Amino acid sequence: MGLFPATRLRRLRQHDWTRRLVQETALTAHALIWSVVVTDQDTSQPIAAMPGVDRLPLKGLAKAAKEAQALGIPALAIFPHIDPAKKNEYGSEAVNRDGLVPNAIRTIKDAAPDLGVICDVALDPFTTHGHDGVLDGETIDNDATIERLIEQALVQTEAGCDIVAPSDMMDGRVKTLHPKVHGGLLAVRDDAGHAASMKEHGIGAIDLLVVNLYPFVETVAKGAGYDDCVENIDIGGPAMIRGAAKNHAYVAVVVDAADYGAVLDELKTRNGTSLALRTKLAQKAYARTAAYDAAISNWMADAIGEAAPDYRAFGGSLKQTLRYGENPHQIASFYVTGENRPGVSNAEQLQGKELSYNNINDTDAAFELAAEFDPALAPAIAIIKHANPCGVATGETLADAYRKALACDPVSAFGGIIAANRPLDGETAEEIARIFTEVIIAPDADEDARRIIGQKKNLRLLITGGLPDASAPGLNFKAVAGGMLVQSRDNGRVDDLDLKVVTKRAPSAQEMADLKFAFRVCKHVKSNAIIYVKNGATVGIGAGQMSRVDSARIAARKAQDAAEAAGEKTPATIGSVVASDAFFPFADGLLSAAEAGATAVIQPGGSMRDDEVIAAADEKGLAMVMTGMRHFRH
Repeated sequence: MGLFPATRLRRLRQHDWTRRLVQETALTAHALIWSVVVTDQDTSQPIAAMPGVDRLPLKGLAKAAKEAQALGIPALAIFPHIDPAKKNEYGSEAVNRDGLVPNAIRTIKDAAPDLGVICDVALDPFTTHGHDGVLDGETIDNDATIERLIEQALVQTEAGCDIVAPSDMMDGRVKTLHPKVHGGLLAVRDDAGHAASMKEHGIGAIDLLVVNLYPFVETVAKGAGYDDCVENIDIGGPAMIRGAAKNHAYVAVVVDAADYGAVLDELKTRNGTSLALRTKLAQKAYARTAAYDAAISNWMADAIGEAAPDYRAFGGSLKQTLRYGENPHQIASFYVTGENRPGVSNAEQLQGKELSYNNINDTDAAFELAAEFDPALAPAIAIIKHANPCGVATGETLADAYRKALACDPVSAFGGIIAANRPLDGETAEEIARIFTEVIIAPDADEDARRIIGQKKNLRLLITGGLPDASAPGLNFKAVAGGMLVQSRDNGRVDDLDLKVVTKRAPSAQEMADLKFAFRVCKHVKSNAIIYVKNGATVGIGAGQMSRVDSARIAARKAQDAAEAAGEKTPATIGSVVASDAFFPFADGLLSAAEAGATAVIQPGGSMRDDEVIAAADEKGLAMVMTGMRHFRH
């Protein structure tokens, strides 16, 4: 007795929904088409791009036809490989009634009369220029091309070809846009009208579709020109995917090589695919085309300078599922967009536990901040906790920069994220390993650093191969109820601004260097932001307060706590400079900074009370610089 009953109970067939619930798609040799490349040479020739596959001479083609028929394969699709000596700019060999293709058709029909034959209608294999067109000087003659393609189709039909299809017409642009393809994908199998149409037009049912889309995202990422990017926009692929996905009651559609295993397992165990699997694949298929179209539309909007297109979409592919989101009761996943920007999305994780939602968010914040500092000028370290800097510093060495950054707020740095703008070295790794750290991200790490960090099994070490360009354009988006906010990346840099000294006293050279440093950091601190800096290192950071006065006080208090922890008598804010991410609406915020010991200030300016704030700075003997650029960060 077999595993399954020989007949299916009628009651399961009474309703359409019950039939759909239990139906399976069976895939056998009868559903396959064997593609062969035929040559006019006397012997088989290996195809370099297809290991294990040969171009077959006519004798070999006859053998293949018999083998296909014996296996139950219903048809051969033949693709010609023409002797270059027989090619010309007009593709004349394509209409030769005694040429390779007609002879190949006759060979198959003689060897296996019941075997179907499918042929291209395409001129490119027969032309010297390799395009599907008859040349008129340097341009394609459309009328002559169409006449030649029609004549070619007739020649192939007369030789006994069952299906002629313009698979490579117009450089392959329309090869899949054919009723026999889309009819086979979209036909409702148990609809009598559909079945009749399929029989009338010779349309075979397609049970499985596998599509690899043109590499548009990869083409953009490597910096290709506009025309190359457009040429790599797939048309037929998405059309077939959407058709197959819509008809998932009967058709399985695969757009991800990761799903090959699941499909093959069901084909082996069920002799077909289950509705559950087909439905899951259909959902992925729609998401795949959505992400693909999103990438194209966003690239094109940028290419034509359309800052606010009428429709905006974002998409990505799953990199990893996460145990939870910001909190354990939230579900979360990590998706990547394909943007070629060094950072957490493209980093190689050398060791450590899987990254969490908060790890990824904080690591991104840390590395983007570290990238503000040119590695050619000085090594820099940024320590991040909850997306805010605990300390940032440059130094003589990377280890020196780390020690200075840690001194800013050693309490908050515990369990933080560390980003470096230079490859991690052994000395710095040894310093970092002294306290608990969640993640280290750097362009690279030397052998000593890898060995030292390797002793901390849970510590994640990520290398990126480079730094992100802090001045590069890009988009940020954020979900809100019923919509999303989209804005350009904050790529403003203090080094590119026209700084204006607005007080009686101008900053010294050291003060100006520290002011610029502070404003670089300010850009990456949650608003309202106040940053104290001294000698190329943060010494107090106030972030995310509702009042700028409170941010100034918190930053000063943190500096005092750090001084006490280090056994220093005075906080490092004495003699420091201070940066504000936005203008001081009143003089009170400035006065709080002065009380903490700041000697110079950098701020955007633009308040109705700028004059009042400048006067207060002059009264305290402070130097003040206005940038004209705000750096709110929420």
